[in-house]
Amino acid sequence: MEKVKKYLNRIFIDGLSGMALGLFATLIIGTIIEQVGTLLPGMEGSYIKFFGSVAKYMTGAGIGVGVAGKFKSSPLVTVSAATAGMVGAYASKILAGSFLVSAGELVWAESGSAAGAMVVLSGFGEPLGAFIAAYAAIELGSLVSGKTKVDIIVTPLVSILTGSVVGLLVGPSISRFMTWLGSIVNYNVEQNPVLGGIIVSVLMGMILTLPISSAAIGISLNLTGLAAGAATIGCCANMVGFAVASYRENKVGGLIAQGIGTSMLQVPNIVKKPVIWLPAIITSAVLGPIGTTLIVMTNNAVGSGMGTAGLVGQIMTYQVMAPQEGAVITLVKIAVMHVVLPAALSLGISELMRKKGIIQDGDMKLDV
Repeated sequence: MEKVKKYLNRIFIDGLSGMALGLFATLIIGTIIEQVGTLLPGMEGSYIKFFGSVAKYMTGAGIGVGVAGKFKSSPLVTVSAATAGMVGAYASKILAGSFLVSAGELVWAESGSAAGAMVVLSGFGEPLGAFIAAYAAIELGSLVSGKTKVDIIVTPLVSILTGSVVGLLVGPSISRFMTWLGSIVNYNVEQNPVLGGIIVSVLMGMILTLPISSAAIGISLNLTGLAAGAATIGCCANMVGFAVASYRENKVGGLIAQGIGTSMLQVPNIVKKPVIWLPAIITSAVLGPIGTTLIVMTNNAVGSGMGTAGLVGQIMTYQVMAPQEGAVITLVKIAVMHVVLPAALSLGISELMRKKGIIQDGDMKLDV
């Protein structure tokens, strides 16, 4: 039983945490860079947008390196996982057509297309497919790493080939399942915004605080629209909520660390006294349906699981909502639903619980 627990922790905690690192350093930061590029005129803006596009294109490689780094893999396994991650990310496209190498470019002719109709790889692929391929490359590559005198050949050969094959065989099916599951979540929130808003907001907020990657889950499920908006609100309720509720213990440093860093810092305190989580959870349950009905907050998959971490959730919300609602209205909604109300509700609930003796001074003290 202990071995099973350890293995599950390796995949769903360490693995997804590594995946989140890879996502942030490529897809998420690349999207932000692209957004900055659109605001700048001339060639400068074009170059910056290009840098962002390259970062997004490297998502599969970033996930491979992120997971390998989290597993403390050898350098050869880590670099090989980047290649396998790229194959896994584009597995569905690879299987949909015939790939060719022409003039140094990797291109493919889609099945049934006219001769010479080539398409250069684009987009960021499938993050979950990248994770699966990279994970296989890491585990299988680690079996041979350092075991032979020609390690520099054997390790990358085994890692890249096995990881890529697993990515092609397994990745597309699992990615399709996650997309299907995400479409159900998106549809149900649209059809029942009150109940759906509560469920998505509470669950995604809790996932963000737990040592699991809410960003990876939001992107893998492809949360969009109201569902992504509710997820962002739940994540903000946890980050901003814990930041203000624990201010008397952690002061400005804790406010910043949790408010734009991560509420995951409170996990040790939650394990000791789970009741301290109630203000953030209640706030998520209250604000989620308000965001899906009265205020109508939307977002995309990239920002859905980020909350206020690096202000990514707010940047993505602005990118999605501003074209329809205008910059001023969007910024006001973001400020109210992502910062002001989460702070006010969480602080009010936590202070009431302190007066009742349910939460005591020191319960949310960070050990940093």
